[in-house]
Amino acid sequence: MIIRPCYLKYVFISISIFSSLAGCGQPAKKVNKTDSLKKNWEETVEGGFSAQSVLVFDSTQIESFLTKYPNVKGYENEIRSFYRKRNFAYAWFDHGSLIEQAGNLANKILNLRSEGVYKQLRYQNALDSLMYGVNKNTDASKPDITLELLLTSEYFVFSKLAWEGMNASVSKSSKWYLPRKTIAYDQYLDSLLITPVSEIEDEPVYRQYGLLKGYLKKYRKLDAEEAWAPIVIDKKSLKQGDTTFVLKAIKSRLIKLGDFQGDTLNNLFDDELSIAVKHFQNRNGLEPDGILNKETVAELNIPLKTRIKQILVNMERSRWLPPTLAGDYVAVNIPEFKLHVYHADSLLWSCNAVVGKRAHATTLFYGEIKYVVFSPYWNVPPGILENEIIPGMNRNPKYLANHNMEVTGYRGGLPVVRQRPGANNSLGLVKFLFPNSYNIYLHDSPAKSLFGETSRAFSHGCVRIAEPAKLAAFLLKYSDEWNEEKIDRAMHKGIERSVTLKKTVPVFIAYFTAFIDRNHNLNFRKDIYNLDDRLAATIVSGNGAY
Repeated sequence: MIIRPCYLKYVFISISIFSSLAGCGQPAKKVNKTDSLKKNWEETVEGGFSAQSVLVFDSTQIESFLTKYPNVKGYENEIRSFYRKRNFAYAWFDHGSLIEQAGNLANKILNLRSEGVYKQLRYQNALDSLMYGVNKNTDASKPDITLELLLTSEYFVFSKLAWEGMNASVSKSSKWYLPRKTIAYDQYLDSLLITPVSEIEDEPVYRQYGLLKGYLKKYRKLDAEEAWAPIVIDKKSLKQGDTTFVLKAIKSRLIKLGDFQGDTLNNLFDDELSIAVKHFQNRNGLEPDGILNKETVAELNIPLKTRIKQILVNMERSRWLPPTLAGDYVAVNIPEFKLHVYHADSLLWSCNAVVGKRAHATTLFYGEIKYVVFSPYWNVPPGILENEIIPGMNRNPKYLANHNMEVTGYRGGLPVVRQRPGANNSLGLVKFLFPNSYNIYLHDSPAKSLFGETSRAFSHGCVRIAEPAKLAAFLLKYSDEWNEEKIDRAMHKGIERSVTLKKTVPVFIAYFTAFIDRNHNLNFRKDIYNLDDRLAATIVSGNGAY
């Protein structure tokens, strides 16, 4: 649910594409012909300026205001453009009185910490003072121009801090190479001014932001009220039927976290507690066996301040994504080890995924799936060739034959090796290509057992998916030539066939260690690539980066 800003555009920047797709995570060769991934997600709705147009001011007053409040001079272009479009009519006053939206904005500005922002606005106290004294002005024909311009300028500052987030250098240092959203915040303000506060549903931020913000408030309240002392169990694990005094503390903690609703006065590990433990384990990416083992207790003992930082970090990442998308798209959440398939922001289905191990981390970026390749060859990347294939060839002359591989030539004194199509091919029976400079793609895998593991960081960088035939059917649904039977036949034919999609499908490879699932539960996942701490420190410091 998004408040509909007039002519609001979510614009992704251009990205160069390279064509070499030899292997996962290996450097690609740049070819002469380049393409671009420039995608506009735009939403156009009816809109208009605030109805108030009687009270106007002299444009030179903006210059006087900026001289008095130089800290907002960086937003001069936005301020001037906004008022020029409305012929310098007051925006925040109607018949000399402040409109409701002014108080709503001022309240948000004065409570920036609730937005997960630790930076204070330079003129926060001045705004508070002006808002307090505004009712003393009885001359409806002369609204306070300083308050008018301060509200507008602080709106632009607020939108930068709360909705746009830290600058691109921060996201890049966090290894986030997905293009950043661009929103016309002046046009959003136009809609904000004419929308009653009670009808403003959501802000121009990816929906996870608002959901996480609610849990930020809850966890801060818990942290203020609770010492969160470590819970220690007196045996290796506790299971249903066990009785021990420590179960009271565990039940109490699970109630506070929202996983348990039963009796906390008895010492019995009953059926209700088993269900609650499974619920907690599911939310934290653990095996949901209902057993209180050391790993589950360790998750229960994670300090609330650590969880708060985790929420803050993922609120910031949410600021970088477009608020909403139309059409089909695919998303991979690396720490969750999941692939999700969407249509117009509605989740259609999900499946398990295997991602890159820490030494071969999967790159976080955006692409567009263009090709489905059935019965693929696997062109062995140079790194794997040197570290695994050549040593294997030296140990066993039949190594290539045993692995259904062949030499197709030589480069730099080394053989060029590929694996033939087949059931044991490292890419499985199908791969999905979205041309990119990182040599990352989605593919099937012969190692099906890995999809059953709780932690699934095993690959060299590419993303293996548990339901490749289902993804192929989804991507080819607009083609009359393909159905489930033909897809299965092509996957098992043993002859490589590449199919170009009629319509490319966006794919986001992202990184969220805290998120709200479709059942409205707060989930946490381990920071497998160690990307959270540095970003958390930048957020909490409240310095620079904006």
